[in-house]
Amino acid sequence: MDDYFNEKRRLNSSIPQPIRPDGAGATDNGPRDIMRDIENPDMLVPPITDEGMIPNLKFSFSDTHMQLNHGGWSREITVRELPISTTIAGVNLRLTPGGVRELHWHQQAEWAYMILGKARITAVDQDGRNFIADVGEGEIWYFPPGIPHSIQGLEEGCEFLLVFDDGSFSDLNTISISDWFAHTPKEVLAKNFGTTQNVFGNIPKEQVYIFQEEVPKSLESQQVQDPYGSVPKSFSYNLLAQKPIITPGGTARIVDSTNFPISKTIAALVEIKPGGMREMHWHPNNDEWQYYLTGTGRMTVFGGSGNARTFNYRAGDVGYVPFAFGHYIENTGDTSLWFLEIFKSNRFEDVSLNQWMALTPHELVKENLNVGNDLIERLRKQKWPVV
Repeated sequence: MDDYFNEKRRLNSSIPQPIRPDGAGATDNGPRDIMRDIENPDMLVPPITDEGMIPNLKFSFSDTHMQLNHGGWSREITVRELPISTTIAGVNLRLTPGGVRELHWHQQAEWAYMILGKARITAVDQDGRNFIADVGEGEIWYFPPGIPHSIQGLEEGCEFLLVFDDGSFSDLNTISISDWFAHTPKEVLAKNFGTTQNVFGNIPKEQVYIFQEEVPKSLESQQVQDPYGSVPKSFSYNLLAQKPIITPGGTARIVDSTNFPISKTIAALVEIKPGGMREMHWHPNNDEWQYYLTGTGRMTVFGGSGNARTFNYRAGDVGYVPFAFGHYIENTGDTSLWFLEIFKSNRFEDVSLNQWMALTPHELVKENLNVGNDLIERLRKQKWPVV
C-alpha cells in the first residue's frame, strides 16, 4: 500500500500546476488536458510581467479540420480559427506522388513554402505567357491574384504551406476549372471550344479540388511551347539556397521584392539556436504571421498600456503579432527552432529595440530607464541584425 501512495505522489508531483514560486495560484484538480499544459508552461503559469487583455495569438494546425481527398489532404487556419489574423490565412497541404491540386485561381495572392518533397507547378499570366517548374524543399512560389495555376506531387509526394493575403480566405472556396465546367451549360461549353456536347459527357459534376493521377513525366517532356514566351518574372525562388545572415544566436534568410520581384508577400526564414532568441523588436509596416517548422519556443507580445502576454509554440503552430506590437522569440528547447515570419507587404522592415537605444543619446536612455553605463557599453558593441 505504501508503494501505491508513493507512486501516486510521484505522479502528482510531475503534473504541472498553475502556481507561481511565490505561492500565487492554486492546484487544478478538475478536468484538464495535462499534456497541453505541459506543452504550454508559460500559458499555465504566465510570467509575472504578463498583464492585460492581449487576445489569443496562437493556433495549431493539429486543431483544424482535415479535408481528405484521393491524392492528398489540406487544413487551414483563417479568422474563423484565429480571429486576430485578419491580414493572412494559412493552408497546410499534402499531395501524394501524382496527387494534383487542380487547375484553379484565387481572388487573393498565393505565397507558398515547400516543407517536404517536390512538386511541379504550372501557371499562365494575363498576357498568355506560361510557367512550368519543379520546386523542392526550401523553395517558395508566388502567384498574383487571378493567375491560374496548378500543383502536382512528384515521386515522393510533397507537403507545403500556402499563405494568402486575406485572413477570411478559405482554400475550399477558390475558383476551380472543374467547378466552372460543372456549372456551365454543355451547349455553351461546346460553342466556346468549337466542338460537340458529347466531348463534355464525363466532366466532373462538382469541384474536384484534389485528385489522384500518375506521377508526371520529366519536366522537359511537359514543356508547352508558348508563342508569347515564358513569364518575365519567375513565380518561384529558392529561399533555402540563399546565403543566410549569420549571427551568434542563429541565422535568417529574407525574401521580399528586392530579391523576388514578383512577390508582394514577404517572409523571413529564421533559425534560433538552443539558448538563443530573436531579439526584442517590432515591425512598422504590417502584422506578422508565423509558422513554426521545428523545435519549441516562447514569445511575449507587448501591446502598450501595460498589456503583455506570453505564448508557447512548437512545430505546426501558427503565431500572430499585431502591427507594431513589441515581441521577442526565445528557443526553449535543445535543438534549433526554425520558423517563418510572413507579412502582407513587399518589403521586410523591423525595428530593433537594441539598435534604437544604441543610436539614441545615451544620457537620455539612462535617465529614461534608470540604467547604468554597463548596458550602454554593451549596446555600443553590438552588431546588427541580431537574432
